[in-house]
Amino acid sequence: MSRRRGIMSDQLKEEIAQELGFYEVVQKDGWGGITSRDAGNMVKRAVERASQQLSGDRTR
Repeated sequence: MSRRRGIMSDQLKEEIAQELGFYEVVQKDGWGGITSRDAGNMVKRAVERASQQLSGDRTR
């Protein structure tokens, strides 16, 4: 059985983890070490970024 391909690039995930302050956990324990809340916040931030890009508003 093949693994599903992720929607977010590793670079994007790492950038968002750094922004949200849990990148050290990722470095130490991998992506499985983050909390469900952190994962949800990461998805929320990725959606916000995508919305900004689609609307042409690149301010934070």
